Amino acid sequence: MKIRVISEECTVCGECVEVCPIAAVKMEDDVAVILDNCNFCGLCVTACPVEAIEMTREDTAGSADKESHRGVWVFAEQREGRLAGVAAELLGEGRRIADGRGTDLTAVVFGRGLEGLAMELVTLGADRVIAADHPVLERFHDDAYAGVMTSLAEEYRPEIILCGATVQGRSFFPRVAARLRTGLTADCTELDIEEGTGNLLQTRPAYGGNIMATIACPNHRPQMSTVRPKVFKAAVPDPGRQGEIIVRTEWGDAVHTRTRVVEIMKEAVQTVNMAEADIIVSGGRGMGSAENFGLLEDLARALGGAVGASRAAVDSGWVPYARQVGQTGKTVCPKMYVACGISGQVQHLVGMQSSDMIIAINRDPEAPIFKMATVGVVGDALEIVPLLTKALTSNSSG
Repeated sequence: MKIRVISEECTVCGECVEVCPIAAVKMEDDVAVILDNCNFCGLCVTACPVEAIEMTREDTAGSADKESHRGVWVFAEQREGRLAGVAAELLGEGRRIADGRGTDLTAVVFGRGLEGLAMELVTLGADRVIAADHPVLERFHDDAYAGVMTSLAEEYRPEIILCGATVQGRSFFPRVAARLRTGLTADCTELDIEEGTGNLLQTRPAYGGNIMATIACPNHRPQMSTVRPKVFKAAVPDPGRQGEIIVRTEWGDAVHTRTRVVEIMKEAVQTVNMAEADIIVSGGRGMGSAENFGLLEDLARALGGAVGASRAAVDSGWVPYARQVGQTGKTVCPKMYVACGISGQVQHLVGMQSSDMIIAINRDPEAPIFKMATVGVVGDALEIVPLLTKALTSNSSG
């Protein structure tokens, strides 16, 4: 940002001095002067009655010259030496976009001892892997991650950077966008390239999931998106692929942090992880009560799956928020999704529409869920679910 006083217009009224919350304006030689501690809040610009203070945004190199930006990048999230599932999903989608743009796909991974992960990323479709190796990066730290990603983006100037809409991605990726002075579209469920312009079209739920908004960033680069896990198919490894691996260990001030990670407390998971489950049995308002979700637990156990829920069931207090599937919950992509007593509002469909098979059980034959279902059963879930469980357990015991 730049801020300046148009000296010939200044009337020395003192309004800017009075309004500045950090005393960054003073009167000197019959004109207002902006001091070095200015934080560009803009209050003085608004307060000046004669418009004698001007504040402008400086374009970064990335914003000013779009043509100098090339390549698609994917941030490959890892924890304890294992890639997060969303990394493979983003590499699959990133490969498609890179091929469409006629450019390379780069995976960026942070941590320690990353050679093995770098090779794995090549097999998943990356033409190049940039491995940022440093002790501070071994465990997630938003300050350090933002600093290193910003440094790399300024050096290599990618056209597109994708990141998972995970706890990590949502924490540090907006900081990177702010430092690069570019746009960021969060929680995307679809990506495409606009013909003619080459702009990245980023689709996400808006207005509480009631519409799907497609957003473009035509004037600034890089174009940045966080993408919901489980909305894209994971890339299939090809052990024969070859790619360039760059390991960087020197980062200087880029890894400067204001805090340090003392300890990471792991949550004890007693049931099947819904985000990783191949089979999910979900219940909605039609289940009627918290007690009736026990029927879904029995069916999920018989199928070897996990239990999910719609927002209506969560808001009713029948199940915890951690099980919510949908626009304001988790996005899942199991091999089979069983929707019991769920009407199928768009907010829920956003979270499970990529499932390989959708089985819907609902008393209302006009329920929207049936339009998306692979198999639809019109009937009371409270009657049908126990019958399914009994049939499964009988077959397994027999």
